[in-house]
Amino acid sequence: MSVLVLIVTGFAWQQVDSLRSSLTTAGGLELGDGKDGAVDILMVGIDSRTDAQGNPLSQHELDMLRAGEADATNTDTIILIRIPNDGSSATAVSIPRDSYVQVPGIGMSKINAAYGETKALKQAELVEDGMDPDKADAESTKAGRHALLEAVADLTGITVDHYAEVGLLGFVLLTDAVGGVPVCLNAPVDDPYSGADFPAGRQTLHGSDALSFVRQRHGLPRGDLDRIVRQQSYLASLAQEVLSADMLANPAKLNQLNSAVQRSVVVDSGWDILGFARRLQDLSAGAVTFRTIPVQNPSGTSPDGESIVKIDPAQVHSFFEGLVGRGDPPADPAGDGGSGPAADGGEALDVSPGDVTVDVLNSSAIGGLASAVSEALGSVGYPAGRVANYTAAPPSESQVRAAPGSRDAATAVARALGGLEVVTDDAMTPGTVTVVVSDEYAGPGSDTWSGTLVSGTDGVSESGGSSGSGGSAAGTGQPGPTTAQPDADHPVGPAVSADDGVRCVN
Repeated sequence: MSVLVLIVTGFAWQQVDSLRSSLTTAGGLELGDGKDGAVDILMVGIDSRTDAQGNPLSQHELDMLRAGEADATNTDTIILIRIPNDGSSATAVSIPRDSYVQVPGIGMSKINAAYGETKALKQAELVEDGMDPDKADAESTKAGRHALLEAVADLTGITVDHYAEVGLLGFVLLTDAVGGVPVCLNAPVDDPYSGADFPAGRQTLHGSDALSFVRQRHGLPRGDLDRIVRQQSYLASLAQEVLSADMLANPAKLNQLNSAVQRSVVVDSGWDILGFARRLQDLSAGAVTFRTIPVQNPSGTSPDGESIVKIDPAQVHSFFEGLVGRGDPPADPAGDGGSGPAADGGEALDVSPGDVTVDVLNSSAIGGLASAVSEALGSVGYPAGRVANYTAAPPSESQVRAAPGSRDAATAVARALGGLEVVTDDAMTPGTVTVVVSDEYAGPGSDTWSGTLVSGTDGVSESGGSSGSGGSAAGTGQPGPTTAQPDADHPVGPAVSADDGVRCVN
């Protein structure tokens, strides 16, 4: 988290000069050269209880983490950052930690295990061959980093040019260095696993609370996908704090930020941090955006029965092709006609809920779900239509179906239900809207829903906040819709920009 702000926001680059002799570096990573028109940086968050130099944290620091004392090398945060060589913008793309991918030397596995499992296997092999344990630890750590870099390159089609790694302590130190970061929650949370215990609405979080905020995944409607949205929203607010005039003009805060990076960040040894920061010194918050790779199923199961996030490498490649300018732009929604998903441009809709009768069909194994969804829609003005079981082949994800001429009505209903996919169906009667809910449905009417019901007719910005007053950017708790990436089967969440204001999230 620390290095993301350092390299993306371009804060007071003169301060970076003092880092060159004190940053911990990692060599021999066989990285790219940035000759494709941009610098691609892999930033990983390590679930570690040591600092960047490998020193154990004090008991006081461990207590601040609220994460126990068991050390680990799982990469629980994986973000690929692409910055054009002119430094004009930055796009940070999150990769869910449970993404089921091909890992060199291991086979199919969760991507967050690429580093840790490879390191453990290599370390055991080297120690068995008689290598000194400290040297074996260093060599196996290098092997773990290599495995993660190769897995990311294979998944995305992108060659990583630079590598940055930060432990849990870094996040706490960075947050305190900027004096806290504002966030907004749709609903109150109380999660004993992460220590997250916060009221609904806008609030400013500091070190330990901030770490709990971005680590929580239990009790969230979409689990790790909601955690990723939290991380992105938090980082966008953090970028705003770092780029503010108060921060850049405060030597004490800059020194504290500098110290936090030195204590908690590891970067590749070939990175000229000072030269890189100079190129970014004019980067504005509005040019920093956060996205997530396409996801097929966030609640998938591996052949071994392990819970995974199912993804399609071809979809991910297509997403990055658009990002680097060799394909369709990733911001374009999928499909615009026939039976494909309809686009939601985010504008206010001229739809009166009282004029839209909604049928709700249950394709899940959850009894009574269709009735609960129908009642939820009725509470915001949509008259109940037919409520029944869905008898055709069930769709992979929940969706809202309508004839082409009723797209606006379907879009409003989809927004009200948390951002479902909209599908146009030429066989449907104009003026009718049908909701099909699947096993993964987590919107209004489900047991896991804890947000605020909306009609879905108000304008929605690209980041998911209302385009008028009283939306999520104003901290009212109104949830923005989740949106599907190009060709993706599951809505992963809206793009987040660092100048969107404080977004309310689950």
